[in-house]
Parts: sequence; structure tokens; C-alpha cells
Amino acid sequence: MAWTFEKVAGPYNGPAGGLVWDGSGMLFSLINEERILRFDPAKNTTTEFRQYTGRTNGIAAGPRGSLYGCQEGGRRVVQFLADGSATVTALRLQGRVHNHPCDLAVDRDGRIWFSDPHSGTPAFGPKIFPPLDHASVLRVERDDRKSWALRRMTYDNRAPRAVLLSADEKTLYVAEGDVQSAVRELRAYPVREDGSLGPYAVLHTFGSDHRGTHRGIEGLCLDAEGNIVACGGARGAGAGALVYVFSPSGAVLETHALPVDLPMRCAFGDTGLDSLYVTTANGELLRARQCGRRGHPRSA
Repeated sequence: MAWTFEKVAGPYNGPAGGLVWDGSGMLFSLINEERILRFDPAKNTTTEFRQYTGRTNGIAAGPRGSLYGCQEGGRRVVQFLADGSATVTALRLQGRVHNHPCDLAVDRDGRIWFSDPHSGTPAFGPKIFPPLDHASVLRVERDDRKSWALRRMTYDNRAPRAVLLSADEKTLYVAEGDVQSAVRELRAYPVREDGSLGPYAVLHTFGSDHRGTHRGIEGLCLDAEGNIVACGGARGAGAGALVYVFSPSGAVLETHALPVDLPMRCAFGDTGLDSLYVTTANGELLRARQCGRRGHPRSA
């Protein structure tokens, strides 16, 4: 079954980033505009949900309706509170401020897993905190005193992008590499009983052709069967901008062409979570209605 994508919002100024279905509307971040908007499919309207978001890219829902975001401009992961304010989680890893958080996933215990690549776009303020000498997946969690603490989870990344937890939270999926990276892969890391990660398995590799380097994956979400839905690629090389459906073992079950370039994030929404939404680097929000797959409730 072919998926038909329609533009439901945008274009806006600069890239659109993370997506979260809130139960009746789709939240999506506008990175450069420093806003989070909300698309209401029942009314076909888009309204402002948050402003002054610090160039938030990825957003994710946590336990009890909490909402978290990766502030690339502030080099921090924050929780957006119901009163319109935000609170900062842990900033420092072994005394040093981490890089530019990109994408995140929140587990059932409220631990926040996030990719922390380097970025060519400077953060806000004076440049007094140098970046880390690595780009890794990090995790924010509460310590014994209920304070936020930061932990490094991977030691083999160079440019991690999207992150996703499996339905049983026993696997962490990581999209490794941007278009400038030598390695662009979809990886699966087993989550051990003690919360650490085991050696990864490569589920899919992106190559190059006579037109250039294939852009890898930027966005990940789960369907109701536990398959990995990913968006990535670009018109410049390879098969173009696509939505992929991978089995947990990495088999390509489906691909669906996108009518626009440079997809950024994807998430299921609408009644029954039966539509797939995709944001783009050109500031657009797309939707494929009743696409034949449903989202997993925890990761929609």
C-alpha cells in the first residue's frame, strides 16, 4: 500500500524537528524559530504551544505526561513544565558541559537517553565551555538524592543522530552518522540488566553512488508491532527522501517515497495512531493518513 503524504503545516523559517502526539494534537518543534507548535487534526489548525525554546530540536514525552526537549542553543536537555517554564536537567559530564543534544527517548523509569553530537551552529552566549572530545549517547537519570545525573552510554559513536527504545526497552536503536560522516548506520545496542549497553549490531548501512554520499537516518519511531519506522535520505543521492520500515532484525519491510526533501523526524498520530507525521529541514509538517500501520502507544 503506497503512502500519500500531504503538507498540513508550513513551511516555516528553518528546519522543523521533533514530534510528540499529545493525545489529540501533534506537537512539533521549529528549531530556528525557537517555538513548539501544535497541529490539531480535528480542526486542521496550527497554534503556538511554546516560545523561546532555545533552538529545541528533539522532543519526547515522559511518564505522567511530562515533556522534554533537546536545546541545541543552550546545550542542555530541559523539561517543559505546565506553567510555561522549563527546568534544566544535568549539564555536566565529569565536570564538562556536554555538546549539542539532538534527539531523545524517555524510558518508563524516567531516564532520558539522548544523542549528543557536535554541531557547526554555535550555542548561545559566550564560548567559554569547550565541547567534549567525543560525540556519544548520554543518559540523564535521578541519583540517590533525586538530583539529575549524567552518564555516558556509548563509546563508539562519532555523530549520533536519532535514538529510539524498543517496546520492551531491551534495545536502544541509534542512527549513527550524518551526510559528512564516513559511517552512516542504523545500530541496535542491547540494554543490559544493569542499565549499561552491550556491543551493537548493525541493522542497516548507507553507502554512496555516482551522485554522492547517501544521507542516513534522522528520525525514528516504533509501530505497534515493534518495527522501526525511520525517515532519512535526500534527493541528491541514493533512493531519495524515504520513510523506511525495518523489522527489529534490520530487514527492510517497506519503503515509501516522500514528496519533499530532507526529512527530519517522524511520529504516529491521529485517532488510533494510524497516521504518520514527518517534519522536514525546510520547515514543513507532512502527514500520511491511515497509512496501514499504527504507532506504538509509548513512542508515538
